Amino acid sequence: MSFDELYREQIMDHYKNPRNHGVLENFSFKFFDNNPLCGDEIEIRALVEGNVLKDVRFTGKGCSISQAAASMLTEIVKGKTLAEVQQLNRDNVIELLGIPVGPVRVKCAVLSLVALKNGIAEFHNGVNKNG
Repeated sequence: MSFDELYREQIMDHYKNPRNHGVLENFSFKFFDNNPLCGDEIEIRALVEGNVLKDVRFTGKGCSISQAAASMLTEIVKGKTLAEVQQLNRDNVIELLGIPVGPVRVKCAVLSLVALKNGIAEFHNGVNKNG
């Protein structure tokens, strides 16, 4: 089995069995984003304790790339500081996916990262908090 096949299997596993999927009732911030070109939607909810991302969940719908990327991203950001999460970029997400992502699919791949970073920015600005 080639590396590409292994990574494609991993993407399908995250798509069919997403990690951290569901509604987080007790959250510090949430952010919804979508990609109108292909119909992908993501809502990220996160709980922040002492500047650390204590918990994060997502809901949404879309292609296997967008949903698998959200699942993989939520796995790696738990326990990181908000500053560490803000340092992540599209290359980090594409590296997580492990396969080449064409220009058309990049927006699908990074949708959850964009939503998470925008949510953190709003959280820092006192916008969109739970409660």
